[in-house]
Formats: sequence, C-alpha cells, structure tokens
Amino acid sequence: MNTTLFSEVQRLFERTYASVGINLEDCLIDRSRCAYLTKLAGASARELSDLARTFLRTADDRLYVGIYYSNWLIEQLEKNDPRAGLSDSNIRSLIMFVEEINHALHAALQFKAGLRRINAEDFARNLELQGLVDTYLVLLLFVAFFRRTQKVSRTDRRWLRFHLFECQTPDAYEDEGLRARYMETCELAATYTHFLDTLNGARR
Repeated sequence: MNTTLFSEVQRLFERTYASVGINLEDCLIDRSRCAYLTKLAGASARELSDLARTFLRTADDRLYVGIYYSNWLIEQLEKNDPRAGLSDSNIRSLIMFVEEINHALHAALQFKAGLRRINAEDFARNLELQGLVDTYLVLLLFVAFFRRTQKVSRTDRRWLRFHLFECQTPDAYEDEGLRARYMETCELAATYTHFLDTLNGARR
C-alpha cells in the first residue's frame, strides 16, 4: 500500500523527536467541523487561515486534536506532489501542510510529558516557533533529496526562507495578540534557522 505524504511527514518528525502513539491522520476533520470548532475558539480564531488549521482541547485529562486542510490545499498538493519536486506551485501548500502536522505532534508530546496549559499564550507561541523551525528543516531535506549528490545551495536556502519567513504578514492581523505572536515567532525562527545555516553538518 502506498504511504501518504501525511504519514511520511509524521514518521519523519517522530524519528526526530518521539512517537506520539497514534496515527495523526485519524485526527483530520472536515470543513463543517472546522467551522464549528472555529466558532467555539472565539473571535480571534476567525482571523486564522482557512486553508489549514489545528485545533486542541482537553477534557477528562485527555487531549483532543483536530487537523483541518481545505480541499483547495489538498488539490494543490495532489496536482503538484512535493515528493516529485518542489517549486513555486507547491511550496506554500507544503509549508502549511507540514506545519499543522508539527503543531499536532508537539502538542501531543508535551501533553504526554505532563503539560496541560494548552490555552496559554506561551504554549501557542512555542508551538508556532517550533513549527517554523521544523518546517524549514523538513524543506531542506526535500531540497537535499532532489539535489542528490549536490549540496543545498545558498539560492535554495534563500528561496525557502523567502516562502517561509519573508512572505509572512503578521501585521495584517487585527487582533493584537495574534499580531504579536506571529511577528515574534517569525523573527525568532528566521534568526535561529539562519544560525543553523552557518553551522557545518556535524555541529548542526
């Protein structure tokens, strides 16, 4: 049976960190469920992307995760499968796809470790920061795979950084909290990944 892009990304993250013990693909939700959970999440949640979203809630000392991808985003990835190559036609869709898996995985790992304050702002910021850094590293792996014997070039890195960091528009959020969250995490992730790029492979 062919593996899905979702399962491959989850497996990559689990090899890097730890297994969450569940198939996160089972957490995928449809548009109607996304709309319902968005309404429950409050006014600021309506400003978040309607292309991809991760929902988290706790009840009876259990963590519930919902991962939403719009039909449009899935269609883009199906038409331009990143496993066949990265280009301007699929890079933004892949970024959103990977980030949501990363959010769900790290939320689950932290919950298993005893962290329960999933509604805290610092929890959300940490997830966002981790998601940006991890997504950048995943994108580098994609590029390296297609480069095969060639090194990932500075041009490759600049292209990835443009789509992951420079295209972000956190100042577009009306909610002050969201604006501050995404401005800070984008800046920190860009700085940290730039530092990683200066290290050799062994030190990295």
